[in-house]
Amino acid sequence: MAHEGKIGCRDGHAARFKAKVAIAALKGDKTLAELAEQFDVHPSRISEWKQQLQASAIDVFEGDSKAKAAAPDLKILSAISTRACTDAPDRRIASEPSLCRGQNAF
Repeated sequence: MAHEGKIGCRDGHAARFKAKVAIAALKGDKTLAELAEQFDVHPSRISEWKQQLQASAIDVFEGDSKAKAAAPDLKILSAISTRACTDAPDRRIASEPSLCRGQNAF
């Protein structure tokens, strides 16, 4: 079973997919085994994502000042991604269309 938006994360799962699975686990309507079968993910991975979601939930309600302070400077990121595209020794970064060829990943 293919996961929606797999490209981009180290473990092969997009943040949107992880959130969807973690929220399903938080609901408690299904067992971990049922969710694992439904989403084709190991139950321990689902537990890990659920814990991460619970631990970071407070950040949603912290307020705008923290969000502004944590917001990345897009000019710096653009310069870094452009340099990474030309300097990447194995060209993995250069092949990512959202980071190269003047496209903005945000």
